[in-house]
Amino acid sequence: MARRALSRSPESIFREPDGPDFRQERSRRSYQALLDAAAELFAAHGYDAVGTPEIAEKAGVSVGTFYRYFDDKHEVYLEIMRRTMVAAYNETIERLTPERFVGRARHETIATACSVLFDHVLSQPELTRSFMEMSLRDEQVAELRRAFEQLAVQKLAALIAAVTTRDHVPDPEATAYVLYAAAMQTAYGLAVHLVPASLDRDRARAALTAFIERALFP
Repeated sequence: MARRALSRSPESIFREPDGPDFRQERSRRSYQALLDAAAELFAAHGYDAVGTPEIAEKAGVSVGTFYRYFDDKHEVYLEIMRRTMVAAYNETIERLTPERFVGRARHETIATACSVLFDHVLSQPELTRSFMEMSLRDEQVAELRRAFEQLAVQKLAALIAAVTTRDHVPDPEATAYVLYAAAMQTAYGLAVHLVPASLDRDRARAALTAFIERALFP
C-alpha cells in the first residue's frame, strides 16, 4: 500500500504559532496550565475518558476560559502532540550536524542522540502510548506523526550523505528511514513495555548505538 501524502508540508505543520498573542501574563499562565493539565489527564486516562470540564478543573480555570483558547479537547490534544514532537526534533535530530561525526566523536554523538531520544520518549510513557494509539485512528494526529517522520528522515538522509561515502551507504534516504524506524521503535517499545522485561534502557541504547554506527561506518 502506498504511503499517504501529507496535505500540508511538514515544515508548515511544525511552524504553526506557539499559542495566542497574550496581552497579560495571567492569560499566558492560564493557557499553559490548560496544556499541562490536558497532557496529564490524557496520559493518565486516555483521550476518550477526558472531557473539557475535567481539563479546566485541573488547570484551575473555568470552562469558559478553556473555550477562549481551544475549540474542543481535540484541538488541545493536537497542540500538545505538536509541541511534544517539535521539542523531540529540536532536542535530537536538529542537533545532529556533520561536524559532530568527525573521528571518534561519532560514537559519542550517536550515543548521546539515542540517550536524549530515550529520555524524551520515556519521560511521559503514558502520553507516548496515547499518541501511538491516536495516530492509528485520528487522521490529524496521524498527519502530525507523518510530518515528524518526514522531517526526521530528510534531515538524517542529508546527514548520512554528508558523513558517509556511497560505497558504504548507496542509498542515504532508505538508510535514514530504516535507522529512524529502528530508533523510534526501540524507544516506543520501551515506553509501552513491548520489549522483554529483562531488556533495560541502557542495554537497548548501547545496542542501538552500535547498530547505527555499524550501519554508517562499516
